[in-house]
Amino acid sequence: MPKFETRRIVKHSPDRMYALVADVERYPQFLPLCEGLVVRSRKARDGKELLVADMTVGYQAIRQTFTTQVLLNPAERAIDVKYIDGPFKYLDNRWRFEDAGEGGCSVHFYIDYEFKSRILGALMGSMFDRGFRMFSEAFEARADKIYAAV
Repeated sequence: MPKFETRRIVKHSPDRMYALVADVERYPQFLPLCEGLVVRSRKARDGKELLVADMTVGYQAIRQTFTTQVLLNPAERAIDVKYIDGPFKYLDNRWRFEDAGEGGCSVHFYIDYEFKSRILGALMGSMFDRGFRMFSEAFEARADKIYAAV
């Protein structure tokens, strides 16, 4: 089933890139395909934060909303996303942010998913694949924009 993994070296610090990706409420402002994101709940414990969020994605006339559990772990600069409900059979998404020297960061992005419906997979599959492949680039462009003024 569709799987995508990439590592990108960016000129921003791991802490800044982690904070940017952890700020899920802002995704609709810049993330390809993301038309809306609502955090249903937020719980903090042991320095970590657990969110349950609904994300609406769309392309042309097709819209789908799915629910995920997002574990934010700032101490390890790790974000793990687990699927709860929606059009997927499963979805597994991970982000890692490591020091790359000279103030830069290695951003590791991984996603693996499969649609429940073959028809929906056929309709949205290639669009989702392209969108997920653009995620890392979208976050880097967002970082360039917001951190350029800092």
